[in-house]
Amino acid sequence: MIVKQNDTGWLIINQPAHGLLAFNLALQWSESKRPDFWPETLIALTEHDDGQPAWDGRNHLTTAGAPLDFKILEYSAEQCRNLISVALQKSRWNALMASMHTTFLYEEKRGTDKALDEFLDQQADNQEKWRKQYKSTKKAAQYAYDFVQWCDALSLILCQQQVPMNGRRLEISVGPDGVPHYIVQRDDTLSVDPWPFMTDLFTVHVEAFAVTQVVFTSDDELYRAIQDAPVQRCEWTFKR
Repeated sequence: MIVKQNDTGWLIINQPAHGLLAFNLALQWSESKRPDFWPETLIALTEHDDGQPAWDGRNHLTTAGAPLDFKILEYSAEQCRNLISVALQKSRWNALMASMHTTFLYEEKRGTDKALDEFLDQQADNQEKWRKQYKSTKKAAQYAYDFVQWCDALSLILCQQQVPMNGRRLEISVGPDGVPHYIVQRDDTLSVDPWPFMTDLFTVHVEAFAVTQVVFTSDDELYRAIQDAPVQRCEWTFKR
């Protein structure tokens, strides 16, 4: 979950919803710069955070009983394997993108856990095998994943309400073309520099839930609170 505290409690965005927002941002990408295997890449982007722990026990709560923000979560080998296993049932390209995402997230932790090292070594072998099965070069696969990561980064910036005020720029990420992109607030619209999208004006949204209860005793209690909470449609308009 993506969790933001506010005056009345919590604003919660489910991670699959963040993936859907990333997908909708990706649909706006310039057609001439789209990666190979476009439909598969979009599906991989939509599902890149799937395979989350079940709503059971206290999987989604902090020790203090607050909703657990995704940044607090520790590495989960089970979640990573679930993500790749589900992707593999769709296509090797989806599995390749999911595998590269786990490498991107956890390679910096290499050496801290033997099981993680084994997992990362396995992914390196998988990625080489799946590229060959798709007759794709390492460069083309990296371009596609960099696109996935860029859309993921922009979606997270929006969901976490990180766009700076007063016209200050924030780097989104280096795009698949190797160029850094920046987001900036201009009046009631957002802009990205350099502009990578095919249209000059578009709007995207994500569903969020305003939960007023602050502390929970179980995942079930939190889950029911989210289902009963008012839905907030968070919208952003981008303009060139």
